[in-house]
Amino acid sequence: MTRFHVGLHCADLGRSVRFYRALLGVEPAKDLPDYARFESAEPPLVVGLYPSPQPAGGALNHAGLRFPDAAALVAVQRRLEEAGIATQRQEGVECCYARQTKFWVTDPDRVLWEVYTLHEDIDHSGFDDPPPAVTPEMPAAVWRHRLTDPVPDRIPHADGTLDEVMLEGTFNAALAPDQLARVVADAFRALRPGGKLSVHGLVGDKPFPGEPRLPGMAALVRRVPVETEPLGALLRAGFGGLFYEKLGDIHCFTVNGVELRELRLHAWKPPAAEAGGPVAVVYKGPFEQVGCECGAVFRRGEKTVVSALVAGWLRAGPAAEQFAFLTG
Repeated sequence: MTRFHVGLHCADLGRSVRFYRALLGVEPAKDLPDYARFESAEPPLVVGLYPSPQPAGGALNHAGLRFPDAAALVAVQRRLEEAGIATQRQEGVECCYARQTKFWVTDPDRVLWEVYTLHEDIDHSGFDDPPPAVTPEMPAAVWRHRLTDPVPDRIPHADGTLDEVMLEGTFNAALAPDQLARVVADAFRALRPGGKLSVHGLVGDKPFPGEPRLPGMAALVRRVPVETEPLGALLRAGFGGLFYEKLGDIHCFTVNGVELRELRLHAWKPPAAEAGGPVAVVYKGPFEQVGCECGAVFRRGEKTVVSALVAGWLRAGPAAEQFAFLTG
């Protein structure tokens, strides 16, 4: 049988033997004081371990094992967890132009392993949001910036002509705060009234010390903003109705003491002022009360009178179904 063979340095041979016993589910073919080797039939792999401490990282981004189905994946993850080795699972994640279910695990010498099963190939890299749904009859006017793209001096669209601007990893690019502010302000210019701005990226629970050197697909990241930085930038540019579609309740991983999470944040350019006078709205719940950036407070079940502009905000936002708009 043809097998892939990898040789790894390790600081503590015994500890590494315990890790790879759990990862591969086999006993070492050789377990000597100065060398160990695992030979796995499924997957067809040979791992040699050499007790010689080395700096973590180098040219290796990560290693991976692809299994044919979810049952095999669960079996490997259970084996590791039962051995006291922590894993980080991702369901249906889009990565490397494919949709996968996977978990990540790091060996004692910080070699990162991606263990996954493949669901299907897709036509975008996976760090991006899925492409927006459009129809031939009503194509959406969308401008997208990806982490790896250069940032233009000006979004190549006239004022008020775009339905959506998508910033995919833009806040993770090597851009100074004033440059990011200009990008967000230019998005506001190019969007039509009521148009949507979407931000997708990686954020931390505290300032990241120094330049990030992250594993896996996150190796493209050049800066890690604090969770609230994109929110503040959008508010300062004049956007409203801000909505976190995703702010991972389980952090992706921890680096240099910073918990890193995936963020998807949406915001809307204020709609054009609607004709007519004030509008009465009733907040239906589920909370006792909510507030908006305009300063209005909406108490559940109580009528609140707002301007036509604020009513337009509420109708355009993601919580529109939580309000009743009264007429007559």
